[in-house]
Amino acid sequence: MGLDIRIPLGMMFLATGGMMLLYGLFSRGSAIYEKSLGININLYWGLVMFVFGLVMFLFGRRAKWQNDPVNPRPWEREGEEPRRGGH
Repeated sequence: MGLDIRIPLGMMFLATGGMMLLYGLFSRGSAIYEKSLGININLYWGLVMFVFGLVMFLFGRRAKWQNDPVNPRPWEREGEEPRRGGH
């Protein structure tokens, strides 16, 4: 399988968290935060989502970058044809 679900999930959270983070930065001191006791919810949750997305994306990419030369996967061994079906 070529696609690790952590990569698109991380990209989605990176984009959403980044937008919320930027909106929270540009709307600091605005009257919209009066309902949330003056707490800039967009800034903090944008940061949390951005960090979560970054962790997911990096873990997904790390799995692709990692090669184990001592114990290669059976289909990655050099000089061997992959087994098909039976014994």
